[in-house]
Parts: sequence; structure tokens; C-alpha cells
Amino acid sequence: MGRPSRLGDEDRSDYASALDEVIASPEIRRLLERSGVPGDRLRVRGLAAVARTAAAADAEYRRYAALRLHAQGGRRDRGPRPLSGPGDQERPGAGVLAVLGVLTPVLAAVAAATFLLLGYGLRLADTLPALADTLVGVGWFSLVVAALAALVSVVALYRTAARQSAAAATAAPGPSADGSPALAQAREAWLVALRDRGIRPFLLQELAEAEASAPGAGEGRGSRFSSPAFAGPDYSGPGFEGSQRPAPRQPGSGRP
Repeated sequence: MGRPSRLGDEDRSDYASALDEVIASPEIRRLLERSGVPGDRLRVRGLAAVARTAAAADAEYRRYAALRLHAQGGRRDRGPRPLSGPGDQERPGAGVLAVLGVLTPVLAAVAAATFLLLGYGLRLADTLPALADTLVGVGWFSLVVAALAALVSVVALYRTAARQSAAAATAAPGPSADGSPALAQAREAWLVALRDRGIRPFLLQELAEAEASAPGAGEGRGSRFSSPAFAGPDYSGPGFEGSQRPAPRQPGSGRP
């Protein structure tokens, strides 16, 4: 066997659901109450150990991933592609058309306002009537162009949004997205193996270590460091010599 397969991003939610199921089981809940470990902390540890726990069900996951890839026609990503990602959105001219679709109505409206103001201003001043008529005509033409460009941009935006919504609805990942019983069975077999051989043993080990390292776990077992006499300031050795202080010398005694 080679290296364990890395859990795909589309399967992270299934892993989190399986982890929550194991944590909610009566056995784990009972151990949580006994050890005093918060359930949220245990869940975080389980999510962080995804590589370790998922490796226990690697064979089932490989089969499930292979069947899913085959059902998708060999394509690993069936979801809608982002506008900035690789795909049809990056064909030559797509970005230029998007920019023109946004700028054309704005520029045409600005030009129409400028020409109309100049044309009607010249008419009010009664000077250069030929130029005034030309500016007014160009202004109205620019205004029509701005209205048509805005309408086309709105229609194109609506069609793009509808296409993206339809693609997301048809390509949403799920256990029965392809309607394959074999794929559903492979997914269920992977989840069962993940819960029984991966997540549950890991959580039991975490709880056992937490209970063993909890304060007071060694009390009542005859610890040799439990007697306060050994911690006295005058203790210096097994013979207790440090606790015996010399008696004061009596006056007139013959001892030197």
C-alpha cells in the first residue's frame, strides 16, 4: 500500500458529520462526563487529526473516490467555475467584452449629456445654429446608444446569473447526485469504516489520556510523594540527621 489518500475538500463535511455522530454516541458522552473534557475541545482535536483518522479507512475511501470519479465522467470538478479561474471565462476577448458592456452605457450617457448641454446652450445663445443642431442630434443619438447598451448589459447579466444558478443546481455534490446505488453503498462503507476504525479509537485514546493526566488521578495509590514530612525544611536524608539540632553547651561542663 502507498501513501494514504488525502481527504478531498468535498468530503470534509462528511468527515465532520461522522465526527459529530461519534461524539454524540452514548459511550463517548459517558466518557466525556467522567473525564471532564469539553465536547467542543474533543471535536477540535478530531478535526485536527483528520489525516490520522482518515488513514484508517483509506481503502474504502479510495474505492468511493474512484467510483465517484467514474460516475462524473473522469472530471474531478463538476461545479461552476469562478470567473477568475481557468475555463471558458478565460477565452480571448471575454474580459474585454465584459469591460465594454459596463463602460459603454456610462460613456454614452456622459457623451449624450455633454452634447445636449452644448447644443441647447448654443441654441439659447442664438449663435452657430448649424453646430448647435449637430450637437443636439449627436447628443440624442448618444442617449439612444446608452439606453440600448444598458438594456443589453442587463439582459446579459441576467442570463449569466441564470446559467450559473442552473450549473450550481445540477452539479451540486451529494451522495445521490449521480443516482448510483454502488456509489451510495461505497460512501456508506467509507463512513462506517471511518467512524469505527478511525474516529472512535482516536477519541477513546484522547479521553483515556485526558483522564489519566487529570489532577487527582494518582491519589489513593500509595504515592511516595504524598507525605508532608518528606517536604520539611530540616529533612536532609534517610537518617533524619538534618532534623536533629545540637543541644546548647552547659556552663561548667567539661566538654570542650
